[in-house]
Amino acid sequence: MKKTSLIIAIACSLSIFSCKKDEGISCTTCSSPETSDFQVCKENDGNASVNGQDTGTPYDTYISGLEQAGASCGN
Repeated sequence: MKKTSLIIAIACSLSIFSCKKDEGISCTTCSSPETSDFQVCKENDGNASVNGQDTGTPYDTYISGLEQAGASCGN
């Protein structure tokens, strides 16, 4: 009985730690005629950051605004 409980506890721990890897920051490169290429990243809190600076704006809203202004963003 103890062995089964230990195996279940280990399996649960491993599954929790494996999910932590999925919480990373994702980035995309954007370009526009007025600027050189730059990276926009989606931070863990959902905001966009540019060159490591949090914009305070939700990522999807920020990307949408860039594209409306003529920028092209893609992976």
